[in-house]
Amino acid sequence: MVREFILYSRTGRTSGNFKSLYDAGRLDVVYQCILMAIYESYASRRDVLFHAILNGPPDPPKELLIESNLLRDAPPEQGNWERIIRKVLSGKSHPGITVKKNNFQALVETKRNLYVLEKKGIDIWEIEIGENPVFVLGDQIGLPKNEERFALRRGTKVSLGEREYTSAQCICILNYVLDRLKKNLSNH
Repeated sequence: MVREFILYSRTGRTSGNFKSLYDAGRLDVVYQCILMAIYESYASRRDVLFHAILNGPPDPPKELLIESNLLRDAPPEQGNWERIIRKVLSGKSHPGITVKKNNFQALVETKRNLYVLEKKGIDIWEIEIGENPVFVLGDQIGLPKNEERFALRRGTKVSLGEREYTSAQCICILNYVLDRLKKNLSNH
């Protein structure tokens, strides 16, 4: 089963010209989400696709795609990822990472089994998560309402509970939920 995460970054810089991830339109939030999506304690997860739609200057929108099965030479430390993100946003290649001109709606249109994270959604434990789920979430500002409405025409609004979590925490919780469901399925 493939897990996919789509992060909408309102301000994430679309070029490699930046001093730090934080100063690059909060690409540190994108990095934290990559960390939670791709890595386990001592290894990388298999079968994870992480998309970040970057909408910051100078050339929005761009899609940053990370494919865990193809990812190489990417230790989880922030300094390594800062170099990698700077490199790929400058037009150079890195195994398992693709940057292309793409927008949120065009990406969402290609997906099935879509789940949009929203505090007022259906509790994650009360739904049956389909095969190869795709989870949509916003950055530290949140998903713009028009993009949320667009995604909800194709998916289900789900909630992780009454508390608000950071995007990275949401991905960590979703991986936990999916790990538990996978374990329960294999025990039956």
